[in-house]
Amino acid sequence: MSTESDIRDFLVSRRARITPQQAGLPAFGGNRRVPGLRREEVALLAGVSIDYYVRLERGHLAGASEEVLDALARALQLDDAERAHLHDLARAARRPARSTRRPRGPLPDSMLRVLNSMSDCPAFIRNGRLDILATNALGRALYSPLYASPRTAAQPVNIARFQFLDPAGRDFFPDWEQSVNTTVSLLRTEAGRAPGDSDLTNLIGELVTRDDEFRTAWARHNVRLHVTGRKAFRHPVIGEVTLDFDAMELPAQPGLTLTAYSSPPHTPDHDRLQLLAAWAATEHPEPASDSADRNR
Repeated sequence: MSTESDIRDFLVSRRARITPQQAGLPAFGGNRRVPGLRREEVALLAGVSIDYYVRLERGHLAGASEEVLDALARALQLDDAERAHLHDLARAARRPARSTRRPRGPLPDSMLRVLNSMSDCPAFIRNGRLDILATNALGRALYSPLYASPRTAAQPVNIARFQFLDPAGRDFFPDWEQSVNTTVSLLRTEAGRAPGDSDLTNLIGELVTRDDEFRTAWARHNVRLHVTGRKAFRHPVIGEVTLDFDAMELPAQPGLTLTAYSSPPHTPDHDRLQLLAAWAATEHPEPASDSADRNR
């Protein structure tokens, strides 16, 4: 991953989606050679010279001030996730990242106790690469197809690797297009935050070279915040279930996120969760934690 090319492709893709009418500009001329806004139109909206904007779009964000970045975000109508990503790219441009791994120790016992105390809802802790580091019993049961997958047998269970490289992934995530967009957008967001993470770079390289669908989605440069919403699963035991999720970053463990799934009582999805809990109790799957032996 190259920071300059990421900046260029991100800015080009964002201005390509905005028409002059959407930006409040008159559309002069009948034949426009580019989709969306021209460079000079973005420069006008951001209050910078065309020469300066061209330099920014070529990947030279290192000298851009916070004010310029915010003006650019307004001109390109970026949402909160995209605005944060633009600032992440600028930070990466100011401090070229060296290829590093980010080793961490095991998760604190107190954190695992909290996770395991959430007995009524599936929950797990992941890092930005979408490695699952720990689950409670119900979370392990929900994600049992990932733990049974030969694609992750010798490495941390990784949601993206299972989704794109195991044929079972397409069946497990029935809302396929939305799930693809979410997974790729989360990895793209993490790539902006941690451009020097060699484990992340290796994962993305593996997926880009081995899966056409991932490669196409990766080239869109979409990013997103993943805080709350609904997610569908097709589980081999309980069938199709759609659950609410809440994702909470862990301030004491930077880069880690706790995700919990739930469903309103007295609904078919809640009944399926209870069925999953009964199956988990019968099968006795142990809560999973990979954090003691592996990097996060």
